[in-house]
Amino acid sequence: MDFLIPSAHAAGAAPAAAPGGGGLQFIIMMVVLFGLMYFMMIRPQMKRQKELKKMISELAKGDEVITTGGLVGRIDAMDESFISLEVANNVTVRVQRQAISAVLPKGTLKSS
Repeated sequence: MDFLIPSAHAAGAAPAAAPGGGGLQFIIMMVVLFGLMYFMMIRPQMKRQKELKKMISELAKGDEVITTGGLVGRIDAMDESFISLEVANNVTVRVQRQAISAVLPKGTLKSS
């Protein structure tokens, strides 16, 4: 019945690890991981934030926009922190500038 369960053989003593031998490899690996995370996650997010900030600063009266909540309208009036959107005839809504998620092409509201 010995062929079903292999008998354990005593292995030689494990070699002693060199003191501090893996420290440099760990530091290099952490630097490489941080570099990958920077180029894959942090840098693209910063680029998107910069583009959004530029878009918000370039808004003008008459632009057709969509908010983060999905509200579509034409900019009727603006001040430093709020924008008045005309969403229908004689219906105006005030939203924060940061609530604007995209500028639509001219004429989008007429076609819908």
